[in-house]
This record gives sequence, structure tokens and C-alpha cells, in this order.
Amino acid sequence: MPQSATKPFIDVLSGQRQSIPPMWMMRQAGRYLPEYREVRAKAGGFLDLCFNPQLAAEVTLQPIRRFGFDAAIIFSDILVIPHALGRSVRFEVGEGPRLDPLDDPAKVATLAAHADFGKLEPVFEALKLVRTALDPKTALIGFCGAPWTVATYMVAGQGTPDQAPARMMAYRHPETFAKIIDVLVENSIQYLLLQLEAGANALQIFDTWAGVLPPAEFARWSVQPTRRIVEGVRAKVPDAKIIGFPRGAGAQLPAYVEATDVNAVSIDWTAEPGFIRERVQSKIAVQGNLDPLVLITGGAALDRAVDDVLANFAQGRFIFNLGHGIQPETPIAHVEQMIRRVRG
Repeated sequence: MPQSATKPFIDVLSGQRQSIPPMWMMRQAGRYLPEYREVRAKAGGFLDLCFNPQLAAEVTLQPIRRFGFDAAIIFSDILVIPHALGRSVRFEVGEGPRLDPLDDPAKVATLAAHADFGKLEPVFEALKLVRTALDPKTALIGFCGAPWTVATYMVAGQGTPDQAPARMMAYRHPETFAKIIDVLVENSIQYLLLQLEAGANALQIFDTWAGVLPPAEFARWSVQPTRRIVEGVRAKVPDAKIIGFPRGAGAQLPAYVEATDVNAVSIDWTAEPGFIRERVQSKIAVQGNLDPLVLITGGAALDRAVDDVLANFAQGRFIFNLGHGIQPETPIAHVEQMIRRVRG
């Protein structure tokens, strides 16, 4: 796995505080950039862009060229694993992802146990292209969706406001739901290992829908599968650097950190700073947590919000980021304002 002590982002994940925190943004390769929109129009469908190595590499590099972030994250999607498992995955314009729903035990019985990673070869090729093009000081992040979050889309066949279909299946048919989770755990381990092999320096596990779960279900469906993925990756790559993002976990973050053994945890903008400093950042690095809406707002409100994030977390091991992905309507000038404020 390519590593370098000269990468500030990796240094923080290795336990070293940086006087100027390294920074990147979730969804930084995206619709707020005119150069991205140009490539997206050329690519055709969203998955066509994900699976075109040259174009995926290009959009991964665009925000690095423009802003000089400390890390690039490979342009892909959390639903490529269901695609590799042979499920129909498509993205409807303005509607988001659509899958054939696994909404009863009979359908779950048709789920393949092993992904065809040949279908994901374009992702690995894009990683290789990006790694070659990046400055040695800039880290490259690979990622997957956490099993719970990916399963919510597989069960419902789409995103829903509170992911009730998956939650109901987990209550009604826990053994059936566990089969989906088990398949996703094993295939996510292999997928992340292949990303490391292709040039990723670190990994992020996105559990976007972790916050809808009550504590016992959070432990079973978010924490335990993430722990198994971390263990599975580190069994082959012991020093793998892994960030967890159980969005909305709040008071359950300390238990998540303790159980999963991640190197860092991403926090959203609702996290209580004192609690995070005392119970989380005292143990591992934290990443976050600017509200994406204040980045749209800009001006004095943005300056105050950036200063608050730095005051809350920059004295410890910290990576500056948003509390979730950047919104498409974000002005580029506001991103530049944020970067100047963080880097002083």
C-alpha cells in the first residue's frame, strides 16, 4: 500500500497532529464545478462516468488542481457493490438510484454471495491513473458504503426519507436481513483491499443512514459490520488507514470508535463539540464538520463557522472537512474563502 510520511492527511490518521489541519471535502468532485459538468455531459449516464477510468480519474483530479486539497477521493459510488453482485442499479435523472428491491425473504435468497470484481476493474484502473498523477504529498482515498447503508437501498430499491423498508425487514426477518449484511461485509472487504492494491492510501466507510437506528440496532447493523470490515482489511494490510462515517450517530460515536478500531471518525455538523473532544478526539482523529449550507451562504457567516470548527477541533488530531457532501449550488468563491480561512 503506497504510503508516505510526507502526506499531512496520512500523518493525522497515523496519530500526528498538524498545525494547519489537512483538508478535503466530501463530494468534492461534483456538480458545483463547471469542469465536472462538462465531463459529466460527455460521459452519458452517471455509472458510465464511474466506469470510464480516464473520465473518473479526470473528475477526481479536478478539485485537486483547482483548490490544492490534501486528499483526493476516487470518483465512484457506494452502489457499485450491488452492481458487482449482479443487481440492477441505475440512476434516474433527478430521482437518484433505482435498484430491483430485495423486499422479501424469497428475493433475498436470489442474492449472489460473491461479487464479480471484474465489473469494478474500471474503478481500480482510475485509482492507478489518479495515483500516478497526484503530487506525492496528496493522499488518495478509496471508499465503500457501510453494509447497513447499502442494504437500505437494496431492500427498498431506492432511497427513502427514513429507510423504513430496511428497518422493518431487520425487525421482521433479522436472519434474512443478516444475510444481506454478511454478503456486503465480505465483498466490501475484498473491494477495499483491491482499492489499496490499486493505489489508495486510506479508506472511508460511509454509513450515511446510521443515524436512523436505535442504539441496539445501531450496534448490530452499523457497528458490528463495520468492525468486521476493518478487521478483514487489516488481516491483509495491518497498517491500513480507515475512516468511519456513521452520520448522525451522535452520542453513540464513542462506542462506535471503541468497537470498530477506525483511525478517524467523520462527524456531521450536529455533533456537540465538547463531547467530541472529550470522548472521541481524545482517542482518535476526527474529520469534519462544517455545515454545507453555511458554505453556500458565504460571507461573515462562513468565516465564523470555519473559525468555530477550528477552535473546537484544531488543537487535536483533525482533518478539516464538511459535515456531509458539498451541495451542487455552492459558489466556488465560497470554497476558496473557506480554504483561505483554514490555511490562514
